[in-house]
Amino acid sequence: MNTKFVKLFLRLSIATAFLSAVADRFGLWPENISVWGNWSNFLDYTQAINPWLPKGTISIAGIIATVLEILFALCLIIGFKTELFAKLSGLLLLLFGIAMTFSTGIKGAFDYSIFTAAAAAFALSALQEKYWELDSLIFKDTKK
Repeated sequence: MNTKFVKLFLRLSIATAFLSAVADRFGLWPENISVWGNWSNFLDYTQAINPWLPKGTISIAGIIATVLEILFALCLIIGFKTELFAKLSGLLLLLFGIAMTFSTGIKGAFDYSIFTAAAAAFALSALQEKYWELDSLIFKDTKK
């Protein structure tokens, strides 16, 4: 299979997964398919998987995670600094998976394919060929 299409598929898959999670915490998914359904439930879950964080910092952690997911998703969709944001996405997902594992057990991380998503993000960061990416317009290939 052409690596250009694999890279595009990885970019869009990871980005839409982030945006779907963000939409869920803002109540944009129907209740019957929602994981959190609202910001309050999301913060409760954030506290559950980060029990070592002081309760007063949970809102900040939730905001930071949400902002990062939106930023990473947008950068992956448009292809801006793709390799960097893919690595950062992989790191964010890996940290999330580790937090889930230590707080609620590994089954949740496996059921939600967190480690698979992290691996996909790290694989995306290794694909150098540009395809439908803003980077190819901004950073012209000087090797030609």
